[in-house]
Parts: sequence; C-alpha cells; structure tokens
Amino acid sequence: MSTRWYPLYLRGNPQLRIYLPNFWMKLIKPEYPNAKNVVEFHCSMEMTRYDVRNYLEKIYKVPVIKVHTRIAMGKFRKNGLGTIIKDDDMKIAYVYLPRYEKFVFPDLFDKDEKGKEKEKEREVVDEAELAFQQRVAEVNKTRPGHPPWFIN
Repeated sequence: MSTRWYPLYLRGNPQLRIYLPNFWMKLIKPEYPNAKNVVEFHCSMEMTRYDVRNYLEKIYKVPVIKVHTRIAMGKFRKNGLGTIIKDDDMKIAYVYLPRYEKFVFPDLFDKDEKGKEKEKEREVVDEAELAFQQRVAEVNKTRPGHPPWFIN
C-alpha cells in the first residue's frame, strides 16, 4: 500500500528508521457549526474510517469515539476558454471526541490587530489616492483645450 521506499535492513546498531504514514489529514473550519466535540478533517481518498481513527489515536494520542466519512464531489466551473473543469473530489472525516472533550477552532489572528492593520492600510491607500489626484490636476493645468471641469 505504501509508496515510500524504506532502506533495507542491515545488521548492526543503531537501526535508524522512521516510518511515516502514507496518508495526510488537514483540519478545516466547518462551514456550518458542529457540536462542540466534533472535529472536521479533509483526508486522503484512500483513508478509511479505521485509518483515520488509528492515525489520530496512535500519532496524536487523541481519544476518538466515532468517525464518520463522506466524499464531497468537486465543483464544476468554466475557465476563460469555455471548457468545463471539475475540481477533485474530497473525502471529509467527522471525528467525534468524548462528551467531556471540547474542540475550539484556534483563532490565529487577534481581532484588534486586524482592525489596526486595516486602518493603517486604508490610510496608506487614501494618501496614495490624494497624491494621484494632485498629480493629475498638475498635469492637466498646462494642457490646452481641456474644459475646467476636467481638471478635478
């Protein structure tokens, strides 16, 4: 099943071998609110619910009660040339934790910092717009044949 190549066994010490799983899982923020003890993952299509359970229990030591998987069909869309393109299908795993466990999706960015950054960005954009308007007004003053309303 694995596509990885591991070195052959050789006699002697130490045997430095690291076995990496051939699967991947990505924690995603749910589109609609779930129960507090349900976590949503995108995972590789080859993973079964038993693989998901073992992956989380053995590697991350997460207690898992139940795993529910579904396959979400990729969206159809048109590109600029008029041909239809279908996105890849995704397997979504819903992992149920014990009742006493609560999973809160981490907030990676502080809301106050976001607001301050947006204000600074807005100020920079406003200054650039003002400088552009002043430059256009200077250039158009010396051009003959333009009506006065065109300057502003």
